[in-house]
Amino acid sequence: MNTEDTAYVTELVKRSGTSFYHGMKILPPERRDAMYAIYAFCRVVDDIADEESRDFPTKQQELNEWRERIAALYRGEADDPITRALLEAVREYALRAEDFLAIIDGMEMDAGEPIIAPSLAALDLYCDRVASAVGRLSVRVFGDASADADEVAHALGRGLQLTNILRDVPEDAARGRLYLPRELLNDAGVPLEPRTALESPALPQACAKLAGMAEGHFAAANAAMTRCNNRAMRPARLMQESYRPLLAILRGRGFNYSGERVTLPKWRKLMMAIRLLLA
Repeated sequence: MNTEDTAYVTELVKRSGTSFYHGMKILPPERRDAMYAIYAFCRVVDDIADEESRDFPTKQQELNEWRERIAALYRGEADDPITRALLEAVREYALRAEDFLAIIDGMEMDAGEPIIAPSLAALDLYCDRVASAVGRLSVRVFGDASADADEVAHALGRGLQLTNILRDVPEDAARGRLYLPRELLNDAGVPLEPRTALESPALPQACAKLAGMAEGHFAAANAAMTRCNNRAMRPARLMQESYRPLLAILRGRGFNYSGERVTLPKWRKLMMAIRLLLA
């Protein structure tokens, strides 16, 4: 990978302020750089979807431009640091165009009218696009392109995204969004309006059911990992162990969102990383 392109995508990831930058350092340099390129792509298209100053047609146009860039990659064409970095990753790890396009489709779901109480089927599609598709690209870079690795991506992506949704209920409500599925909200008697739902005493019941679904996905991911290349699954295990404990913390709070945002202590993340490195 071109040194300047590598520096560009690495700095973009570093500036994002997430744990992803440090978490991917457990990978060999060439695989780490490929993951940074994938993250940079995701960051850019996510920023397009989240930009509140742009109207939906403008966002659609910009996302369509990225669809064209992805198509160009598979013709061997790239014209900026991110696409040049992606081109090398596509060639080296046989990354699939449909997974990049699914991610863009997921961002488009977020780019229009706020998502409010989607059906379970719509939520599952959203999770597949914004999370599991990223996983399908990632497992190939990690070193396992098997059908079992795709199962890991399918389940782990959904577990991670549902955990994100449960963690971010207040922040999403403040933006007029409610990703909790309408079936669970209706069963619990929770209003289908973001800010009203946040104040409902029945909200914990719906959240507990969604947390159970997330746990089921994490368990399925664990089962699939046992059939995969053990070394290749280390980054996936790190992702899971960075998120799965958040469910226990949320349960311990009774899904009460009046306090501080749920996070995992840095010391615990460090211990998990050390354990995986020694495994």
